[in-house]
Formats: sequence, structure tokens, C-alpha cells
Amino acid sequence: MSITIQNLTKRFGSFTALDDVSLELPSGELTALLGPSGSGKTTLLRIIAGMELPDRGQVLFSGQDATHVSPAERGVGFVFQHYALFRHMSIFDNVAFGLTVKKGRERPGRAEIAEKVHRLLKMVQLDWCADRYPHQLSGGQRQRIALARALAVEPKVLLLDEPFGALDTKVRTELRRWLRRLHDEMHITSVFVTHDQEEAMEVSDRVVVISQGKVEQYGTPADIYETPANPFVFQFIGHVNLFRGRVHKGWAEVGGVALPSPEHDQVDDHPAVAYVRPHDVSIHRTDPGAGAVKTVIRHVHAIGPMARIELEPDPTGGPVEAHIPTRELEELKIGAGDTIWISPRKATVFLDAKG
Repeated sequence: MSITIQNLTKRFGSFTALDDVSLELPSGELTALLGPSGSGKTTLLRIIAGMELPDRGQVLFSGQDATHVSPAERGVGFVFQHYALFRHMSIFDNVAFGLTVKKGRERPGRAEIAEKVHRLLKMVQLDWCADRYPHQLSGGQRQRIALARALAVEPKVLLLDEPFGALDTKVRTELRRWLRRLHDEMHITSVFVTHDQEEAMEVSDRVVVISQGKVEQYGTPADIYETPANPFVFQFIGHVNLFRGRVHKGWAEVGGVALPSPEHDQVDDHPAVAYVRPHDVSIHRTDPGAGAVKTVIRHVHAIGPMARIELEPDPTGGPVEAHIPTRELEELKIGAGDTIWISPRKATVFLDAKG
């Protein structure tokens, strides 16, 4: 089932949670709503679920207006951050709950419910704990039970609100990979909220980056990372170095380096900001000539295959980092206090709105 969001606006008093948001979420894909706290992502999820009504705009499921359809009639499954399992019920009864409360002819028979619950428990790899209670399971196990309960009613859409937010890092990593595999098997249209950039980029088919109630960018994880639409997305997705300068007729002079900027070939002497990912910073032991900047290493953090090198802050922008393979660090024979030269392999230049 596809989901269409048309011109959604939602206010809480004087606060605008969503500001004219429009999106097309394809059928069968896993979409992440990514943004900082207060960006509007959970409000958007709750409106899709029918738990909130918009002040303006529509929600369509496969082209049909569902804006004022009740949550129960929308055919959505909802998984909360803190599981929301019934503590007094066994795991079996928790998963079966949505089936047992169906009315009249819609309610399956006991044997059918039992067969379905055991099948779901097996699918989430917890068929051994049907007779246990939520407090007897770990956080990761409880979250998988919450997901099984949401799937029991065979929803057309699965919605997850920061499903792994209450778990530690190791369990989060394991569960998000498990969720991706599960989605690939079921192909149910799914939307999940997260503020974790790595989680969104690893798990989803598409990412919606939201800030202050507006969609900043919508695309595949590769699109979002490789071609950020604006400075906010660039800074929100991964580490980045920032250099300030000016752009003129297709060339940017930033951080003491001249960079080609053909997208700004019609710009006359305007303030600009260049963004360079740490892994796009080349390090030279000696001066390579044009296009490099002299700096000093402040700290080297080398654990595992990659080394993180902290450099003297750039006076125009701020802290500067370079990420290089540990083997390259050993070959260069450099360390804290050494003078080196750096140059960008790739930079993205935006006009400075403050200029």
C-alpha cells in the first residue's frame, strides 16, 4: 500500500509541528523519518496512524483519502519505543490481543489464533517464550514481541516510533539488521521514526530528512549522503568539516584553497561555505604545492582499521578532522604536534545565507 501525504500542516498552540509537508511513500518500501528532536517526525507518523488529525492537508492510502478514518479502520500496525506490552499478560496473549478483540465474524477461532501466534513467535525467533511474561524478557526480546503483536492483525502499513531507542548500542545494531531482513521477507509498507543517522541509512530504502516541520530532503540513503540538498542535511548526516570563504564566477576561495564551483558560475563575489567529509581530506607529509593548506596535528585516535586525526581548527570555520586508514597513518609516520598539509578530494560549496 502506498502512502501519499498532501500539504500536511499541524500546529500545537503557537508551535508549528508540520508546515505544508508533502510526500509519496512507495508501496512495499521501508522509509525512515529522520530528524532532530522536535523536528515533527513523530507527529507525521501519528497522523499517518490516525492518532492525530492535521489542521490542513490529507493522508491517502493507495489513493484513497484516509485523513479522517479511525486508527482501527486504517489497517496499520504500530510499534512504540517502549514496547507498550501488557505486563499482566503472557507473551502468547500479548501477541494474540489484536486478534481476540476483533468483533463478530472478523475474530478468528481459537485454533486459528493459536496457529498464527506460534507462527509469528517463530518468525521473530521467540517461539520458546509463549508462556513467559514481558518482565522475564530482555529489552530486545520485548521489542520483537511488540513487532509480532503489530503484525498479528496483518496490517497494510507498519509504523514504528523510534523502535530501538530504549536499547543499548549492541542490541540496537542487531535488531535493526534483523528488521531489515524481516522487511525483505514480508515487503510490507513500513515507516519508522529515528534520530539516529546511521540507523536510518543502514535500514531504510528511502530517508525523509525533517527539520522544524519541513522536509529538507527525500531520497535513497545514497542520495542523501552523496548529494545533500542543503547545509542542514550535510551537517546532520555524518561528520563534516566546514570552511568559510567567497565564491566568484564558478570558483570558491575557502580555507585558503581555490575550489571549482561550476554550479555558482553566475555568482559575483558572494560569501560561501564549503563542506568536506573527513574521509575526503588528503594528508601530505610535505607540501604538495597548489591546493593544499598547512596545519598541525593536535591528536591522533587510531583504533582498528581507521584513524581519526584532529587538526588545528580552521580560522574561518572551526574544528577539522581527517579520517584515513591506519595503514596510511603508519606509512606517513605522523603524530600529534607534526606539521602536515591537507587538501580536499571532494568538496560541496553552498552560498552562505548569512552573507
